[in-house]
Amino acid sequence: MKYIVKKALTLVGTLLLVSFIAFLLFQIVPGDPVTSMLGTEYSEERAESLREELGINKPVIVRYVNWLTDFVKGDFGISYKYKMPVSRLISDKIPVTMYLAVITLIVIVIISIPLGVFMARFGHRKVSKIFDIVNQSVMAVPSFFLGIMITIIFGLVLKWFTPGKYVSYRDDFNGFIMYLIPAAFAVAIPKIAMMVKFLKNSLIREMDSDYVRTAYSKGAGENRVLFCHVLRNGLMPAITLLGMIIAEIMAGSIVVEQVFNLPGLSVILVSSVSTRDYPVVQAIVVYIAFVVIITNCIVDILYHIIDPRVKN
Repeated sequence: MKYIVKKALTLVGTLLLVSFIAFLLFQIVPGDPVTSMLGTEYSEERAESLREELGINKPVIVRYVNWLTDFVKGDFGISYKYKMPVSRLISDKIPVTMYLAVITLIVIVIISIPLGVFMARFGHRKVSKIFDIVNQSVMAVPSFFLGIMITIIFGLVLKWFTPGKYVSYRDDFNGFIMYLIPAAFAVAIPKIAMMVKFLKNSLIREMDSDYVRTAYSKGAGENRVLFCHVLRNGLMPAITLLGMIIAEIMAGSIVVEQVFNLPGLSVILVSSVSTRDYPVVQAIVVYIAFVVIITNCIVDILYHIIDPRVKN
């Protein structure tokens, strides 16, 4: 219970820090939302009136406290550009980005762990060396480029899916998931290569440990040693990496959404940054930070489950 309370307090403190930094950065970056809204020709009286209406003529601390108070209540503010509540503006877009991130994570886990274990069994053999070269090459390929290649090969040539023919999750959930799968693979493939390399090296190091030699001396077979002893300890560093990958998945998903024309957070985020629509950008940044921080808390809990000796 004490551990959970400690993690909860850490979560709240981190979110407050991230929200304040995000809020502060948007106040000091060049550009003025009033200029974006009124254009280049406007009277100073009209500009001051609009600043007062938006509440951006107050001190930064006062604005942050007001924004945070409303945010906690579920009021994310009013979009400067769209003149509507931010919560309503992004409510239909969050599920698209979230489903894409979840599918990507599932793909990474179900492919990288078996493949990492399989490659660890080859150890330092020649086939492992060849695999390392291929793996390094895949890690270096950007997700957006993979997205373009997947669209051309599997969409235009093989016609496994129709690029640009997005299906809403409200209309056809199965069709929606099927359309997300190619985009998920575009994000997941470099991360799979990274996880496989990390897990493989971790398992090989564990295989040289004393407890492995002891297990072999007691007559345990290779599979039993690998899956019952080595894998559990070898997964610890891989789980840490997986927690770090979550943040990259969120960032990669937003980029790949543009390639596959997905109506997720990417469209509204890019548009809001260019028009200085700060309430929208701040809400999205805090949302992404919340997902990443929650994921890291889950990773810490998994650490305790897999290895109770770990203390935080």
